[in-house]
Amino acid sequence: MTITEADLEVARQAWSDGLIAISQAHETSGVEGARSVAERVIDDAYGYDLGPVLFKPTMASGDQTFRPTRAGAISYFVGDDPAFPYDSGFALNRWCNVDSTTAASFVDGNVAMWMGRMVLTNDQGEVTTVDKSFGYRRETGGGLRIVLHHSSLPYER
Repeated sequence: MTITEADLEVARQAWSDGLIAISQAHETSGVEGARSVAERVIDDAYGYDLGPVLFKPTMASGDQTFRPTRAGAISYFVGDDPAFPYDSGFALNRWCNVDSTTAASFVDGNVAMWMGRMVLTNDQGEVTTVDKSFGYRRETGGGLRIVLHHSSLPYER
Protein backbone atom coordinates (compact mmCIF):
# COMPACT_ATOMS: atom_id res chain seq x y z
CA MET A 1 0.00 0.00 0.00
CA THR A 2 1.43 3.37 -1.03
CA ILE A 3 2.39 5.75 1.76
CA THR A 4 0.29 8.92 1.87
CA GLU A 5 0.93 12.43 3.19
CA ALA A 6 -1.50 11.60 5.99
CA ASP A 7 0.66 8.57 6.90
CA LEU A 8 3.70 10.85 7.10
CA GLU A 9 1.84 13.24 9.41
CA VAL A 10 0.79 10.37 11.69
CA ALA A 11 4.38 9.09 11.84
CA ARG A 12 5.79 12.54 12.68
CA GLN A 13 3.16 13.04 15.36
CA ALA A 14 3.96 9.64 16.86
CA TRP A 15 7.66 10.57 16.97
CA SER A 16 6.82 13.91 18.61
CA ASP A 17 4.50 12.28 21.15
CA GLY A 18 7.20 9.72 21.92
CA LEU A 19 9.79 12.42 22.61
CA ILE A 20 7.39 14.14 25.02
CA ALA A 21 6.52 10.81 26.69
CA ILE A 22 10.21 10.13 27.35
CA SER A 23 10.58 13.59 28.92
CA GLN A 24 7.51 13.06 31.08
CA ALA A 25 8.70 9.63 32.19
CA HIS A 26 12.00 11.17 33.25
CA GLU A 27 10.18 13.75 35.36
CA THR A 28 8.03 11.14 37.12
CA SER A 29 10.26 8.04 37.18
CA GLY A 30 13.86 9.17 36.62
CA VAL A 31 16.29 7.91 34.04
CA GLU A 32 15.21 4.26 34.29
CA GLY A 33 11.58 5.20 33.67
CA ALA A 34 12.68 7.32 30.72
CA ARG A 35 14.80 4.44 29.37
CA SER A 36 11.83 2.06 29.54
CA VAL A 37 9.63 4.48 27.59
CA ALA A 38 12.47 5.26 25.14
CA GLU A 39 12.94 1.57 24.37
CA ARG A 40 9.25 1.23 23.54
CA VAL A 41 9.18 4.45 21.49
CA ILE A 42 12.29 3.47 19.52
CA ASP A 43 11.01 -0.06 18.90
CA ASP A 44 7.68 1.32 17.67
CA ALA A 45 9.00 4.21 15.57
CA TYR A 46 12.36 3.05 14.20
CA GLY A 47 13.22 0.09 11.98
CA TYR A 48 16.22 -1.24 13.89
CA ASP A 49 14.76 -4.74 13.56
CA LEU A 50 14.90 -4.29 9.76
CA GLY A 51 18.62 -3.47 9.72
CA PRO A 52 20.81 -0.48 10.49
CA VAL A 53 18.94 2.81 10.76
CA LEU A 54 20.70 5.77 9.19
CA PHE A 55 20.44 8.03 12.26
CA LYS A 56 22.44 11.24 12.60
CA PRO A 57 21.29 12.98 15.79
CA THR A 58 21.39 16.74 16.24
CA MET A 59 23.89 16.83 19.08
CA ALA A 60 26.31 14.00 18.49
CA SER A 61 29.91 14.27 17.36
CA GLY A 62 33.19 12.48 16.79
CA ASP A 63 33.29 8.72 16.44
CA GLN A 64 29.72 8.47 17.73
CA THR A 65 28.09 10.98 15.37
CA PHE A 66 26.07 8.29 13.61
CA ARG A 67 23.78 5.86 15.45
CA PRO A 68 22.98 2.86 13.25
CA THR A 69 22.16 0.68 16.29
CA ARG A 70 19.24 0.59 18.71
CA ALA A 71 21.62 0.98 21.67
CA GLY A 72 23.05 4.15 20.14
CA ALA A 73 19.59 5.62 19.65
CA ILE A 74 18.48 4.81 23.19
CA SER A 75 21.64 6.40 24.58
CA TYR A 76 21.15 9.54 22.50
CA PHE A 77 17.62 10.03 23.81
CA VAL A 78 18.23 8.99 27.44
CA GLY A 79 21.99 9.10 28.09
CA ASP A 80 23.45 7.30 31.11
CA ASP A 81 25.26 4.69 29.00
CA PRO A 82 29.02 4.28 29.53
CA ALA A 83 29.39 3.10 25.92
CA PHE A 84 28.28 6.61 24.84
CA PRO A 85 29.96 8.85 27.42
CA TYR A 86 29.07 12.18 25.78
CA ASP A 87 25.31 11.59 25.62
CA SER A 88 23.31 13.61 28.11
CA GLY A 89 19.87 12.49 26.97
CA PHE A 90 18.28 14.74 24.35
CA ALA A 91 14.78 13.56 25.30
CA LEU A 92 15.30 14.54 28.94
CA ASN A 93 15.07 18.27 28.22
CA ARG A 94 11.52 18.53 29.59
CA TRP A 95 9.94 18.76 26.14
CA CYS A 96 6.23 19.51 26.26
CA ASN A 97 5.43 20.48 22.66
CA VAL A 98 6.72 19.69 19.17
CA ASP A 99 5.47 21.39 16.00
CA SER A 100 6.58 20.47 12.50
CA THR A 101 6.51 22.27 9.18
CA THR A 102 6.99 20.35 5.95
CA ALA A 103 9.53 21.61 3.43
CA ALA A 104 9.05 18.68 1.04
CA SER A 105 8.27 15.00 0.90
CA PHE A 106 8.86 12.20 -1.58
CA VAL A 107 6.85 8.99 -1.79
CA ASP A 108 7.62 5.89 -3.85
CA GLY A 109 5.30 3.05 -2.90
CA ASN A 110 6.18 1.72 0.55
CA VAL A 111 9.15 4.09 1.00
CA ALA A 112 8.88 7.81 1.73
CA MET A 113 11.09 10.68 2.77
CA TRP A 114 10.13 13.85 4.63
CA MET A 115 12.14 16.99 5.21
CA GLY A 116 11.21 19.98 7.31
CA ARG A 117 11.63 21.91 10.49
CA MET A 118 10.62 20.92 13.99
CA VAL A 119 10.20 23.40 16.82
CA LEU A 120 10.57 21.81 20.25
CA THR A 121 9.45 23.67 23.37
CA ASN A 122 10.32 22.73 26.94
CA ASP A 123 8.28 23.38 30.08
CA GLN A 124 10.14 26.67 30.65
CA GLY A 125 9.06 27.97 27.23
CA GLU A 126 12.56 27.61 25.78
CA VAL A 127 12.52 26.75 22.09
CA THR A 128 14.92 24.59 20.09
CA THR A 129 14.52 24.54 16.31
CA VAL A 130 15.93 21.61 14.35
CA ASP A 131 15.99 20.75 10.67
CA LYS A 132 15.04 17.12 10.12
CA SER A 133 14.87 14.52 7.41
CA PHE A 134 13.08 11.23 7.99
CA GLY A 135 13.06 8.23 5.68
CA TYR A 136 10.25 5.74 6.24
CA ARG A 137 9.42 2.24 5.13
CA ARG A 138 5.99 0.70 5.51
CA GLU A 139 6.20 -2.47 7.59
CA THR A 140 4.14 -5.57 6.88
CA GLY A 141 1.71 -4.60 9.67
CA GLY A 142 0.94 -1.35 7.84
CA GLY A 143 2.72 1.19 10.04
CA LEU A 144 5.65 3.35 9.05
CA ARG A 145 9.10 2.77 10.51
CA ILE A 146 11.94 5.28 10.45
CA VAL A 147 14.94 3.94 8.52
CA LEU A 148 16.66 7.31 8.08
CA HIS A 149 16.73 10.19 10.58
CA HIS A 150 19.00 13.18 10.04
CA SER A 151 18.82 16.15 12.36
CA SER A 152 20.78 19.39 12.49
CA LEU A 153 20.58 22.87 13.91
CA PRO A 154 19.66 25.53 11.33
CA TYR A 155 22.59 27.45 9.91
CA GLU A 156 22.63 31.05 11.07
CA ARG A 157 24.59 33.85 9.42
